[in-house]
Amino acid sequence: MQLDSSNKSLKDLKQLCKDNNIVGYSNKNKQSLIDLINNQNTINQNTINNNDNELNNKLKMIDLFAGTGAFTHAFENTKKVKCVFANDMNKYSKQIYDENFTHKLTLKDLNSINVNEIPSHDILTGGFPCQPFSIAGKQAGFQDSRSNVFWKILEIIDIHKPKCIILENVKNITSHDDGKTFKIIKKNLEDKGYFIKYKILDTSKFTGIPHHRERIYIVCIKNKSIYDKFNLDFIEKDKDKISTFLEPLDTIKTKYYYNNTSSTWNLLNANVKKKDTIYQYRRIYVRENKSGECPTLTANMGTGGHNVPIILDNKGIRKLTPRECFNFQGFPSTYKLPLMSDAQLYKLSGNAVSVPIVKLIADRLISLLIE
Repeated sequence: MQLDSSNKSLKDLKQLCKDNNIVGYSNKNKQSLIDLINNQNTINQNTINNNDNELNNKLKMIDLFAGTGAFTHAFENTKKVKCVFANDMNKYSKQIYDENFTHKLTLKDLNSINVNEIPSHDILTGGFPCQPFSIAGKQAGFQDSRSNVFWKILEIIDIHKPKCIILENVKNITSHDDGKTFKIIKKNLEDKGYFIKYKILDTSKFTGIPHHRERIYIVCIKNKSIYDKFNLDFIEKDKDKISTFLEPLDTIKTKYYYNNTSSTWNLLNANVKKKDTIYQYRRIYVRENKSGECPTLTANMGTGGHNVPIILDNKGIRKLTPRECFNFQGFPSTYKLPLMSDAQLYKLSGNAVSVPIVKLIADRLISLLIE
């Protein structure tokens, strides 16, 4: 839009240049300032149009219970999908998500969000809360308030009717309450017109990352012909060495190492003997993982609870760093870890969805959706 010069003073025009970060305006006359501003407006409008065209040429997705944004990262990495809405109610999730993605996460309880305010989308993703169904918890299932968000997902589906839905949860959800919980989930999704394929996938088997993480992936597809072509049968890969995912020795801070002043020192010193091996400290004993894998990372590993991952390196016995935990979850080295406590970073990594598993699903699914 061209600027109307009739009601602008020289001072007004210079202020407008300053406000819009336009350089080289200080010694210009009025007409030159108008030309500068109009030129910048044209550039800005072209950028907006290009962004709009780029978005229109891509499939749109939403990332519910986004956490660290594993779904967003994997799907956007295909270069054919753009996330238009992400949500979580954890303030640390917002901090890490906003640090890594151009759009901002909506920090709010999903149940309190008006579904009409969620942008239209082709793909709905979500690692919905697993605690109600986990063998580590009380297994309250649908009686747990955290599981009620499943009904909110159905409400979103009613309004926006995405082409496909990808949900992730603990493998125990299939056996919870003698299988009744999963039957309820499956039936409600099928009643919405979706064809469903699901499978328990272990990160260590299909990605090369030696992280034993079994999770169920539920893929719901609206189009029957696409459903018939899609499957979750991926080729198994050899695991990389654990050392591949560790940080350089000279970058590891002293605080991650145990010493003889640590209350667990005697237990660790007596049991942690091998390098390129991960051990689990479980309060009263230490267990070696003999499969050459990192045991399943958990949200409570930073608070002294179960499954604290322990290794031996050339400097001593230590716990995995937060960055190493994100490495085992498949996040790239370019993924930024903001300034927050280690406890929160451990929790975020333990709750994260496995990026490379989602990427396998995304690559296979997107190629069918855009045929």
